[in-house]
Amino acid sequence: MSCRMHQRFTELNRSGRAALVTYICAGDPDHDTSLALLKQLPAAGTDIIELGMPFSDPMADGPTIQAAALRALQTGQTLRKTLDMVRQFRTEDHTTPLVLMGYYNPIHHYGPGAFIRDANDAGVDALLIVDLPAEHDDELGPGARALGMHIIRMATPTTDAERLPAVLDGAGGFLYYVSHNGVTGIGAADNQQVSTALARIREHTSLPVCVGFGVRTPAQAAALGRDAAGVVVGSALVEKLAEQGVEPALGLVRELAAALKIR
Repeated sequence: MSCRMHQRFTELNRSGRAALVTYICAGDPDHDTSLALLKQLPAAGTDIIELGMPFSDPMADGPTIQAAALRALQTGQTLRKTLDMVRQFRTEDHTTPLVLMGYYNPIHHYGPGAFIRDANDAGVDALLIVDLPAEHDDELGPGARALGMHIIRMATPTTDAERLPAVLDGAGGFLYYVSHNGVTGIGAADNQQVSTALARIREHTSLPVCVGFGVRTPAQAAALGRDAAGVVVGSALVEKLAEQGVEPALGLVRELAAALKIR
């Protein structure tokens, strides 16, 4: 586990609370606004940042994040600009773990070796590549791990005991548990189902498990945070940014962070 990621989960364990993991899409609604929000997330209460790499065909994402990716691409956001955003973020913040989340096509186009090198140099702690199965990460995983970057994997309600070891092989940082089948921002988690799944997963790994997909409100975050090591909020934050702007989006982050302080 990278120094930043390990340190953050250690601190959270000591304080007895779950991590707030917030997702924003790089370049949404434009580069400058996105960068301004990125820089302010930690002070508002974000523990770990997921920065989305916009892609034209985000198959695992619902309408909200699909629209965010389209807005970003239309204003000229590229993978190089996204890495530059991370570099600018790191000039002011040296402690908040940052995960790049997205799809493999832009990385393949960039060149996996060059991407790993540039992401590491920029200050990225981990990669979460939604459409890259564990069995097919030979171009990315070994090189990333060699530089100390984690490959975060996803488990779902359909990940059975036979499949789980393959998902966990080479995984690091934390395990992202998808609370329900489907795309981001649609539906809601069944707390009992999630609790049962987390107990089963913990029998196979010591990695922290963070729960995402369909977490929209402070109450939902607090309920899931009683069992999970972290709670991921994306679509609700992206929606708030699109409809009301940066300050209301940061207000939602503050509310979520406050809810997670109570266990």
